Amino acid sequence: MTATLIAIVMGYLIGSISFAVVVSRLMGLEDPRHYGSGNPGATNVLRSGNKLAALLTLVGDALKGAVAVWLARALAPSLGLDAMDVMLAGVAAFFGHVFPVFHRFVGGKGVATAAGVLLALSPPVGLATIATWLIIAFFFRYSSLAALIAAVFAPTFWLYLYGPGPHFWPIFAISILLISRHRSNIAKLLRGEESRIGDKKGKAGGDPG
Repeated sequence: MTATLIAIVMGYLIGSISFAVVVSRLMGLEDPRHYGSGNPGATNVLRSGNKLAALLTLVGDALKGAVAVWLARALAPSLGLDAMDVMLAGVAAFFGHVFPVFHRFVGGKGVATAAGVLLALSPPVGLATIATWLIIAFFFRYSSLAALIAAVFAPTFWLYLYGPGPHFWPIFAISILLISRHRSNIAKLLRGEESRIGDKKGKAGGDPG
């Protein structure tokens, strides 16, 4: 139990680092929570017009999800962690991104971090989920729509490859929270008011960060 708690706390603290905020500060950009959708994620940082900052945010947010899993896996022999503990570290990183202790519990929507977690846990599931996001984003240019569809398919891919075992439920929990975080975007999509990828900071919209 103690080892499991260590894995969860470690994952949560890693996930609580908001790269949208950190990168923007380091590059002298406006806080992404103060323009566009107000969401501290890569798509909103892109609205600043700085593509490098958006790329660094995307990579950083994805990497922290993967690092939480990799670190838990590396520490598994010494701490006595099992496969579920490793998964919980990844889930905790996702929750840390959404509710970061370092940023007054106001975080992003979690798609990039979830992708990093999935890639580290299962490269086939992670790659299939990312491919789903890219296809929808390319054809429709709505990051929120791409995120929602990818969130639906992620647990589906897991079920197909690994079956309905206990390790399915952490993936399902991430998908449910991710969809829940996009409630306002769902309403905007239905009203035809959602902004598209690449819109400038004056417009509000979805963000996969």
